[in-house]
Amino acid sequence: MHISAKADYATRALLELAREPSRPLTCEAIASAQQIPFRFLKSVVGELRRAGLVRSQRGCEGGYWLGRPADEITLLDVVRAVDGELITLRGEPLTGLAYPGPAAGLPGVWRRIEADAAALLGATTLTALLPEDSYARVDRKGAA
Repeated sequence: MHISAKADYATRALLELAREPSRPLTCEAIASAQQIPFRFLKSVVGELRRAGLVRSQRGCEGGYWLGRPADEITLLDVVRAVDGELITLRGEPLTGLAYPGPAAGLPGVWRRIEADAAALLGATTLTALLPEDSYARVDRKGAA
């Protein structure tokens, strides 16, 4: 399974936002904190915004916030927001994949891997990934 740079950067950016839910963060601040290339992060954050995972405000007091509480955003949400399909074969989704003869069982294995990965990613929220000291901060503010 390939984890794209987009999915990795998107998750790291969302975790930065989840760590400080009471104030907006700029892309510059997120890029610096997570050592992510700024230009690449700008496009990734745009995809996250279109998916509703972040919201933004312009201006000197502006920046980005989580679009939903951190405990409602899963890694599966993030991957699908920036990559579309979870697993593809030569760029094509696994639905409808069929092989002849002795390879006939292989598409079922690929789909099982996708289902298992989706279950794990769907059960893992941003909150679950935050360090324990962040949990108290998030719960106390009630913002995530």
